[in-house]
Amino acid sequence: MNLLLSILLSIHLLTGHPITGQANMSVLVQNLNTGEVIDEYRSDKVVPPASVMKLLTTAAALEMMGPGFRFPTVLEYTGTIEGGVLNGDLYIRGGCDPSLGWKGRNAFLTQWVKAVREAGIRRIRGAVIADMTMLDGEAQNPNWLCEDAGNYYAPGIFALNYYGNTMNIVLQSGAPGTVAKVIKTEPEVEDICFINHVRCDKITYDGAFVSGLPYSRERYLTGAVPSNLGTFGVKGDLPNPGLLLARHFTDRLREAGVEVWRDAAYLADYNPLTPPRTELYIHYSEPLSEIIKETNINSNNLYAEALFRYLGSRYTLPGTIHNSQDLLRDYWRRRGVNVQNAIIKDGCGLAPQDAVSARAFVQLLAAMYKSPNAGAWMESLPVSGKSGTLTSLCPKTPLEGRIHAKSGTIAGTKNFAGYIDMPNGDTWVFAILINSAPGKAKNIQTVIQQYLLDVYRTHR
Repeated sequence: MNLLLSILLSIHLLTGHPITGQANMSVLVQNLNTGEVIDEYRSDKVVPPASVMKLLTTAAALEMMGPGFRFPTVLEYTGTIEGGVLNGDLYIRGGCDPSLGWKGRNAFLTQWVKAVREAGIRRIRGAVIADMTMLDGEAQNPNWLCEDAGNYYAPGIFALNYYGNTMNIVLQSGAPGTVAKVIKTEPEVEDICFINHVRCDKITYDGAFVSGLPYSRERYLTGAVPSNLGTFGVKGDLPNPGLLLARHFTDRLREAGVEVWRDAAYLADYNPLTPPRTELYIHYSEPLSEIIKETNINSNNLYAEALFRYLGSRYTLPGTIHNSQDLLRDYWRRRGVNVQNAIIKDGCGLAPQDAVSARAFVQLLAAMYKSPNAGAWMESLPVSGKSGTLTSLCPKTPLEGRIHAKSGTIAGTKNFAGYIDMPNGDTWVFAILINSAPGKAKNIQTVIQQYLLDVYRTHR
């Protein structure tokens, strides 16, 4: 009776709270060592997971490909090399690597230029062409909100991703009531056209928004920025990162004395009539263990979606969003995770239609805890009060450093799923999914933190 009463009191902190009491909720806390259910509330109900969705994607990628997997990007050429002249085109064949040029790191281009020169090429009677045909042309997930398209956190996903698929748009703020002036983009993007309606206003925050579609030259700038602020940056997505990479590679070749006759170009759709190619060099990404660490600790949508789309390409080429959805569902169903009623639309959780139950996440987390890849998996999760998106969860409390979990946040939503290390050596696995709650996400997190501390103190 005392145990039952303690469970009821703990869950009441969620169900009886004015912020979370009427929310769409699914909760499950379980002892991994004994199988005992510590706490539960509508654990089979599917609800939008937000970025907790990344657990399904990163875990499947880790299990299917292993922590040492590296994404290949291949340099190939058509035609022949005769007397230092390439009588054909040089291709960059994308393999979905999300990390090329991440945070502006493009030193790899030096190695690419070296590989071209070591092949004896001093002149290219063609172009550098970005080959993005590993995936179909649907770079923007159609299940994402229109208002997200073009923003830095919802970039298009391509077989060639570059610079985080993100550009910084530098604006000049002016007097109240004027329109902010676009100064430049970082990196520089040729031929881009801004339809600019960003007004300067008497505000203290950045309220500018970027919208647009993949491959489109147009980007719409709306909203407001503080007046008389000087120059500042607004982040948006790169419309064609593969083409930008081909242009940068072309520039580096020319700087190194390799003549390239034609301007850079790109291929978005597979063409069976393309002439045969010869492999010249393979660039490999950092290990998958590092890719998923960036994905989960910093909740990187680009990385998650690149993994999601790559998994779909394992079904058939070119990879499609539909294939990725099917693969993720089929994989976890075969692993005994209850995804029968789950709705899987993307790999990062941006799609509002995504819906997964607390029980499914607990089953997935339990399976990963026993996996041969458990070490890499645990290292990819933020730690409460210590790292990533969990820095603000339970700092300076008994649970600081004891929770390894993924968080998910959108308006009215705060979700967590992961592990709790108990003082007696046991490990608990949990999922707390709270959607459509009134108030800000940080206030929802405060309620969840109170609940976690109460459950911990009651059952330790």
